[in-house]
Amino acid sequence: MRILCTNDDGIHARGLESLVYIARLLSDDVWVVAPHEEQSGAARALTLANPIRIREYDPRRFSVSGTPSDAVMMATQKLLADKPADLVLSGVNNGQNLAEDVTVSGTIAGAFQGMSLGIPSIALSLARLNRDKARWATPERHAPGIIRKLLEAGWPKDVVININFPDTDPDAVAGVAVTRQGHRDDFKLFIEERQDLRGGKYYWYGYEGTLSNPPEGVDLRAVYDGRISITPLHLALTHEDSRARLARIFGEGGNG
Repeated sequence: MRILCTNDDGIHARGLESLVYIARLLSDDVWVVAPHEEQSGAARALTLANPIRIREYDPRRFSVSGTPSDAVMMATQKLLADKPADLVLSGVNNGQNLAEDVTVSGTIAGAFQGMSLGIPSIALSLARLNRDKARWATPERHAPGIIRKLLEAGWPKDVVININFPDTDPDAVAGVAVTRQGHRDDFKLFIEERQDLRGGKYYWYGYEGTLSNPPEGVDLRAVYDGRISITPLHLALTHEDSRARLARIFGEGGNG
């Protein structure tokens, strides 16, 4: 089995080391193609207005001057064109990708790009709820077994598997939960204005807010409770109830 590893934290990220460790427990044919630099929040962006450059670190390790989607595209169409990957693993992200995160996450996007090219794809993220040292041993311990079970069971071709590991030590994990995407009830993205040494202004995005109180069955609840969350995601974003309602409205003389 040929495995392609990518991420959005960049080629030198600690989480990518964990991902490669996990992949090598599953296969001896492991390739790495990741962005030159951190691309957190890049979502599914493709680099269309600039050329993409590739750096080779060894025969199976490369970086690209672009996004996670660029990395998977370049791997599939160029670097591994002779023999495509059988599995794309994206991560392990330094921080959770839960609820609304999935629409902006570069980690999720790398997996979606693999899926869109016909390759089974899994995104892996490690929660950092307490902001202390990341517990990389948790995904390293638990991910190989979970991935083996997923591969044995299989999943639809239009689905990406999103795995989030809790911010706990490996022995403290409270189990595995198959979840649906949640929604935060207390989440704020703010902009902080600062001044540089020449009097100019610049801005940082920041996050604030306490943990939400999500219901049982969603990804947030599982990770807050110390469980590993497995969420099947897909790109069908149509809200069916609204679509049906609007179809009735416009089908009943709504042309003017």
